[in-house]
Amino acid sequence: MNKQILRKTWVIVSLLAVLGLSLGAADSAWGRGGGWGCMNANVTPEQSAQLFDLKQQFMNDTAGLRKQMMAKRTELAALWRSETPDQNQIQAKQQEVNALRDQLQGKRTAFRSQAQTICPQAGMGMGRGAGRGMGRGMGMAMGPRGSW
Repeated sequence: MNKQILRKTWVIVSLLAVLGLSLGAADSAWGRGGGWGCMNANVTPEQSAQLFDLKQQFMNDTAGLRKQMMAKRTELAALWRSETPDQNQIQAKQQEVNALRDQLQGKRTAFRSQAQTICPQAGMGMGRGAGRGMGRGMGMAMGPRGSW
C-alpha cells in the first residue's frame, strides 16, 4: 500500500479513536447521575434540571474548541511522527494546543461558577464524582517502599 494512503488511514483511525475516548471521558466525567458533587447532596428536581441544561449549554459552547483541540493534537502527533521532526514546528503547534486548552479551561471555570450558584450545597466537590480520585490507571500512588 502507498505510504501516503497508510498515513491518511492512520490519521483517520487516530481521530476516530480520540473522538471515542473523548466521548467516553465526557460520559464518565458527567456520569449517568450527573457526575457532580451535587449528586450526593440534597438536590431539588429544579436544581437537577438547571444543572443538566447548564451542562448541555457548556458542551454546545465548547464543542468547537474541543474539536479544534483534537485536530491540533492530531497535527502535533503527526509532526512528532515525521521522519525528521522540526522542533520549531512542534513547539509552535504545542503553543496552539496550549492556547486552546487555556480557553477551554476558562470556559470550564465559568461553567463551574454558574453550577456553584445553582447547587451551592455541593461546595467544590463538582467534577468526576465519587471515588474517581486522580483518574484511571496507575496515577499517583505509593511506590514499592511506601514513598511517593
